[in-house]
Amino acid sequence: MSTHLNIVSSSLLVSERSVELSEFEFGLIVVNNAFNRWMVRCMTAAGEKDMTALEVSLIHHVNHRGRKKKLADICFVLNIEDTHVVSYALKKLVRMGYVESEKSGKEVFFSTTEAGMALCERYREVREQCLIDALVESGTPNADIGETAELLRVLSGLYDQASRAGASL
Repeated sequence: MSTHLNIVSSSLLVSERSVELSEFEFGLIVVNNAFNRWMVRCMTAAGEKDMTALEVSLIHHVNHRGRKKKLADICFVLNIEDTHVVSYALKKLVRMGYVESEKSGKEVFFSTTEAGMALCERYREVREQCLIDALVESGTPNADIGETAELLRVLSGLYDQASRAGASL
């Protein structure tokens, strides 16, 4: 007999066909809030106290692989629909001196400045010290984390498909 307790955000949303999905959604809400709080506090510890979680995500993605990126590509990779929010956040990062923009024809490309790269490196150091050390100490296998990441990507696709279906109702 299982003693598993179903923890959900709303009993109304529990489906008899998949109680687990309701549990997942509640877990996703909780982990999303914890992750956003972590990113902001890690960035504060790295030396920048005036960034939102979105801005932290953006600076890391813009810094990724040292390549210049277009707004549309940034939004696509991060699965963000509202380009205006991303555009505003990128302009803030430019004003802060962490990102620079360069116009080429009709396109604007974003890249990190030396200050932006240094900030990302300090973030990485804090992450190693606070998060990775805790992960190692917890004994959580990296393989489990990889499998969970794969499942999240699959579920992301299902939610995207469902959102398109919902938009057509």
